[in-house]
This record gives sequence, C-alpha cells and structure tokens, in this order.
Amino acid sequence: MCDIAMPIILHVDDLLRKKGCTVQELADAVGISRVNMSHIKTGDIRALRLSTLDGICAFFDCQPGDVLEHIPDDID
Repeated sequence: MCDIAMPIILHVDDLLRKKGCTVQELADAVGISRVNMSHIKTGDIRALRLSTLDGICAFFDCQPGDVLEHIPDDID
C-alpha cells in the first residue's frame, strides 16, 4: 500500500480567528459536534462531507477555495 500525504490545507482556524468565533459556534451553525469540527480545524481528517463544507462556507460567507487549498506535490 502506498502512503501518500494529502496536499490539502484547511484554513478553518484562520477563518475563525478573522471572524472572532469559536469552534463551538461554528460546529453549532454547521450542525456537527465540536469534536468533529475541531478535527476539521486542525486538518486531522481524511474526508470532508460536501454538506459540512457548504455549512462552513455559509457561516463564513465564503467560497470553498477560501476554506481549502491544494498544495502541489514536488515530484522530481
């Protein structure tokens, strides 16, 4: 099995800081547990439901690209 690092960065922590909100406020607005939102905030996830991404975007009034960033692999 090949172990591949995910080149996706989540900016939820930055967005929370800019808006001055807590993880609990975001979790309540999105409709998921604080623990699950904390995992998303820290990037400690393997998948993200589109409905959760939609809720995050609605809360921050932003686009998915403001929440997620793709970092290309350096393949030489």
